[in-house]
Amino acid sequence: MTNTLLEISGVWKAFEGHSVLRGLDLRVAPHEAVVLIGASGSGKSTLLRCVNGLETVDAGLILLDGDLDVTDFYTDMDAVRRRIGIVFQSYNLFPHMSVLDNVTLSPCKVLKRSVSDSRDQAMALLQRFGLAAKADEYPDRLSGGQAQRVAIVRALAMEPELMLFDEITSALDPLLVGEVLDTVRELKMGGLTLLMATHEMGFAREVADRVCFLDAGVVLEQGTPEEVFGSPREAKTGEFLSRMLK
Repeated sequence: MTNTLLEISGVWKAFEGHSVLRGLDLRVAPHEAVVLIGASGSGKSTLLRCVNGLETVDAGLILLDGDLDVTDFYTDMDAVRRRIGIVFQSYNLFPHMSVLDNVTLSPCKVLKRSVSDSRDQAMALLQRFGLAAKADEYPDRLSGGQAQRVAIVRALAMEPELMLFDEITSALDPLLVGEVLDTVRELKMGGLTLLMATHEMGFAREVADRVCFLDAGVVLEQGTPEEVFGSPREAKTGEFLSRMLK
């Protein structure tokens, strides 16, 4: 891949002596949607947290656009999080703040934008994703799907180059999953670069440009959805998919 936005090379990460990532390599091109699949404990969430700098790596390199080294001890993590957004399975909205204040906080504090400009941008995003009527509500007045979409909007307000999604539907009632996945579909159609972990196999097959199967902390197999889902090369990939697609 000659045009690379995110380069992950030889990344190792261990917790209490247990290696979760074992020399993992992965590259993501601009505007590409890469979906990580694999069993719990395969390293998907840890990888995403390392990419955003929420976890330090024990060895290896993570570069954004060839110039921002996430793994460098001296790198300004605010600079990382201005360029790489992340949304978790738990929404992590500030409960004492309205939806609008949740969305405008980082643009005001980190990007040093005016309150007026931040509010205008936030309202435009909330309108885009059908949440404008919830601007003055507090998180405890939102459904799970609405809260997760607000969390996505809050990340988008920082205008990131890369968005990370970590099992963003796993905490939702099945009836609410669709509205969150529709939001991700729109981001994909808009050309935003996406790296996401999910157990939603049907969605992975639909939205991914490339699917990566993680096993024991490495990318064991990767390819187009048609290749990975239709004719997996690795036995472990086939076993995983047969369990998930029952």
